Amino acid sequence: MGEEEDPQKLRRIAASAYDYDNDPRWADYWSNVLIPPHMASLPDVVDHFKRKFYQRYIDHDLVVEPMSTSSSSQATRPTAQQPSSSSSSSTSNEQPRQRNAGSTGRTSGGSTTPPTSSTSLQWYQQTIQFSINAWVFVVAVLAVLPLVPRNLSMRAFRLSFTGTACSSLYSLYTFYGKPRAWNLQAVQVWFQSLFASKDFIFFIYCLTFVTSNLYLKFALIPILCRSLEHIAKFLRRNFGRSTLYRKYFEDACVWVESNTTMLNILSSQAEIGTGFLLIISLLSWQRNIIQAFMYWQLLKLMYQAPATANYHRSVWAKIGRAVNPLIHRYAPFLNTPISAIQRWWFR
Repeated sequence: MGEEEDPQKLRRIAASAYDYDNDPRWADYWSNVLIPPHMASLPDVVDHFKRKFYQRYIDHDLVVEPMSTSSSSQATRPTAQQPSSSSSSSTSNEQPRQRNAGSTGRTSGGSTTPPTSSTSLQWYQQTIQFSINAWVFVVAVLAVLPLVPRNLSMRAFRLSFTGTACSSLYSLYTFYGKPRAWNLQAVQVWFQSLFASKDFIFFIYCLTFVTSNLYLKFALIPILCRSLEHIAKFLRRNFGRSTLYRKYFEDACVWVESNTTMLNILSSQAEIGTGFLLIISLLSWQRNIIQAFMYWQLLKLMYQAPATANYHRSVWAKIGRAVNPLIHRYAPFLNTPISAIQRWWFR
């Protein structure tokens, strides 16, 4: 028995010692965890999901025990009564034990309903997200295909951004809920908690193009990557034992989940490239100065937000290594405006 427990003990130690803050996958994983806001600050809950992350991405042999918040809260109540009952006689101890056994039997039988309702609620929320993202993926593919008529392609372009905006809003509502009170301080605290989340960034990203006259297919790459990740995650979690899934979708879903980092880097490259395309569009008759300025403010947020910072900084670092030597060699007069832009960027 001890030999079987030693490997798991070592795996748990390795999981607790792992540097989650420097792993960009952890920020993406934690931003997509759907739990109530009051539980997201509990250390036990965070440690539990860190172990699940470690099991999923680092060590598949790690055994993660299920988290039972109701049982832990119920277990603290009898322990508080044990010192007072320990001084009584053995005959008087047997009767409370029998009553406690009956009460625990009733509570355990009655407590089967809340986990079932919470599980069904979580399944309902995941199904809604899957349906929206599957629809967005199909519509976005129609918008990208070159053989689709232009009117249909433009309509699919707007619908894909609208669907992603609705999906992001629903995810923000299920994860952060509503403000605790409808006053300025409570709304400000609630807004600060979701301001740097990935779903809020995607919501602003979609609003930028839903209300625009520009038709940039290049901007659909982050939408396709996001919907693809949600679809693969849902299918693999809920239909992993289905023969239809194993026959047609398993390889694709496994590839998507194993290449999440690559998809996030691709999304970051597309988002930054879209920013430069908006600057070029200022020279055309479709120019929109306000949209370009707001989008670069969004890029600045993406550079600083924990959910997207690592990917964007790596892309900007590659751009700097490629462009800075050329500027210093052929256009040194651009150093002054670039320095001013960098001061605004890092402010």
